[in-house]
Amino acid sequence: MHAEGRIEQARLAYERAVFAGDHGVLSEAERELDKVEADLALARGRILHARFLEERREDSHELALMERAAHLYRRLGDVAGEAEALFWVGCVHQVIRGDADAAIPLFEQSLELALQVGDLGIQSEVLRHLGIADHSAGRLDSAREKLEESVRLRQRIELWAGVAADQVGLIYIAAAQGRRDDALALAEEAYATAEACGAARIMRQIDEARAQLQTPGNRSERGPAEDT
Repeated sequence: MHAEGRIEQARLAYERAVFAGDHGVLSEAERELDKVEADLALARGRILHARFLEERREDSHELALMERAAHLYRRLGDVAGEAEALFWVGCVHQVIRGDADAAIPLFEQSLELALQVGDLGIQSEVLRHLGIADHSAGRLDSAREKLEESVRLRQRIELWAGVAADQVGLIYIAAAQGRRDDALALAEEAYATAEACGAARIMRQIDEARAQLQTPGNRSERGPAEDT
């Protein structure tokens, strides 16, 4: 049911309670409104995150929105919704605040819930960001494993821009491990994938990675772009 339908149900529940004395409908109406509020909070939070990626200025409302969504989804018993909201709470800590210690437990909790409901999209997002954390900490083999698994999941759900974004990270990991030929091959593959789906921002990231690879003796320790 869409938000408009849930809000209309709440209006009708009010009328039944006030005019007919049927108060039994109020609890269900409140649950439906909680679902609307959770979805709206998550959607607003994602918009603020996209603005951060462009402007690099934190909006303090983003964390509050994501945490509110996680709370409501948990109260509703919506496991998939809670998994997604916890992922975004983790992103605020990792991407915006640079606090991996706060982010990783949230990502792990999100992954556990996403596995319960078989949500491949959230699984891929979490694995990507856990891979970013590993890369930043110098755990290159673990970072590669997580990003490659994220690629496989994103291929299954045909999220091709996401595949290319993961491959940007894999390019930097290959370079850091001294696997320059692998890095160059990944760059070619990632660029073709990004170009095919119109992911211009990812194409620019790949061009930047290629430029670093062309620098003699470069073994970049830079991690993948911390966005999603």
